[in-house]
Amino acid sequence: MVTPDLRHVASPAVRDLLHLINHPDFDRAQQQIEHLGGCTEPVRLTGQSSTVDTITGEVLRSYTSSEEPTGSLLTACGNRRASRCPACSRLYAADTYHLIRAGLSGGKAVPDTVRTHPRVFATLTAPSFGPVHNRPTTRPCRCGTRHESTDPLLGTPLNPATYDYAGAVLFNAHASALWARFTTYLRRELAARLGLTQKAARAVLRVSFAKVAEYQKRGLVHFHAVIRLDGPDGSTQAPPSYATTAVLSDAIRAAAPRARISVTSNAVGERELGWGQQLDVREIATFGTDAELTDQAVAAYVAKYATKSADASGTLDHALFCRPCQGRGATLLPHGTPLPCTACDGTGQARPLPRLAVARHVRQMIRTCWELGKRPEFADLKLWKWAHMLGFRGHFSTRSRSYSTTLGALRDARRAWRTEQARAHAGLPEPDPDTTLVVGHWGYLGTGYSPGGRLLAAAVWHRRELARQFIAEGGC
Repeated sequence: MVTPDLRHVASPAVRDLLHLINHPDFDRAQQQIEHLGGCTEPVRLTGQSSTVDTITGEVLRSYTSSEEPTGSLLTACGNRRASRCPACSRLYAADTYHLIRAGLSGGKAVPDTVRTHPRVFATLTAPSFGPVHNRPTTRPCRCGTRHESTDPLLGTPLNPATYDYAGAVLFNAHASALWARFTTYLRRELAARLGLTQKAARAVLRVSFAKVAEYQKRGLVHFHAVIRLDGPDGSTQAPPSYATTAVLSDAIRAAAPRARISVTSNAVGERELGWGQQLDVREIATFGTDAELTDQAVAAYVAKYATKSADASGTLDHALFCRPCQGRGATLLPHGTPLPCTACDGTGQARPLPRLAVARHVRQMIRTCWELGKRPEFADLKLWKWAHMLGFRGHFSTRSRSYSTTLGALRDARRAWRTEQARAHAGLPEPDPDTTLVVGHWGYLGTGYSPGGRLLAAAVWHRRELARQFIAEGGC
């Protein structure tokens, strides 16, 4: 095959795409990219694998990445953040939806009787650290303006000079610990309302939950949670009849104000962190009823926020500390002498904070994270490492052990299905798990596409998005 002369093509990406299209095995390259579904930052692996019959020693199937047109095997990045990879985040959202829905309606090894258990949708918010621009329903903002929903002033302090930035950052840093303390008090409040000791309450019921974190415009996290009462064995067993939704709701309202964490520092004095006064607790209705808050609606709502990150509040979706020195500003020589890091000029920051393309309010929260994080009393919080998350260092989506299935189980099932599809497509016999062994050796090569591959991936994502929109609008 004659390689065309592409020197006249000005765009490097188009030139690389034309090289790829003219590759003798272009169909295989396109097949790999199609399989990723539009992933923006795939992982490139090199290596080989062999399927061996352990009795006869016969190699049933072998594969090596060197046979690929690009010399590597592409696998999806799996990033849950929509800002980093829309394709993988959509898959993550779908998995989260099924995880939440299974805990409300059954399925995925959860019995459908779980829908009869008491369950509520609760939202725990952050307290106020100073007045901010907002959109009251019946009156103008305190600044005298009726803000539009897209106004960049929303969520920013009315008076930045008096806003408690240290308190806001410390709340984000302790939000996960506050949730854990809330669940402890919730179990105590349930026992008290049922007239039982805590030990007796554990013997007859269990609190199961799944929650997701969301950033408000002011840069503070709050939690949306599905909270359910089960019998002592979890979702397979109903709680006692006297453990009602009303009892659960009342216990949540009593437990939230009791969850407090004390912080002491010479820099910020003595602080007591807790949840805000805005607490919303609503019963979840069964799907098919006329109620607005059904199990399907709740699952969709939680899944939507599972793919968001701190960048939804105007901050960044990547760490700010210098990788070579790990944010320390210096590296240690073999004999222990610190050597200033040349990559960051000793600041520990991958990019100077004044040059970040963020709003002033967000920049001040990041700066506060950096300043407090360098103090020894806050060393365990690693605020400098999580400055891009405005101090929050917890998982965005968590669940209790007995709530429903796991994301890992959903991924394993999808991986097994794809493996079976590939086996059937290749015409291989069904493997015997007792006599078949898969041996592989893989190494990490890098991430991302070539410029031309990136154009193909964007086309795949665009085409699939159009198909999804067509179906959503009632297309056949």
